[in-house]
Amino acid sequence: MPLIKHLKQHTILLDTHIWIWVMTADPILKSTFRKEFEAILKTRDVLISPISVWEVGMLIEKKRINIEMDVQEWVDKALETRGFKLVPISARIAIQSTRLPGIVHGDPADRLLIATACEESAVLVTCDEKLLHYGEDKLISVHNPC
Repeated sequence: MPLIKHLKQHTILLDTHIWIWVMTADPILKSTFRKEFEAILKTRDVLISPISVWEVGMLIEKKRINIEMDVQEWVDKALETRGFKLVPISARIAIQSTRLPGIVHGDPADRLLIATACEESAVLVTCDEKLLHYGEDKLISVHNPC
């Protein structure tokens, strides 16, 4: 599974930081990605993992990010955005996250994202170097929007 340059025809799963950056219109995301992403939201769902909801809560609790509202309110608002779909962590995804092929670092959140991308046949959209490297090994499809 290659590094994907264009997302037009693919199901996509957002890494936590990408979800935050999309919701806050962070300029770190390439303009080409932002345009393509807007088009995707009009035609199909963009997947979000519950582990990303947990990570947002942890990032706020640890004061690594700041938002203008209560975290529950932010998450509810973000998930009510047209085109976002929360994908459950099934028993299959949980087990698959413990059996990933190749060399994967030990971050449980990243492992769950990889397993979710595999289970949903989705491209993982991330700027995380470790996850991009995992995709370079053709074990999952990844896209770097930064």
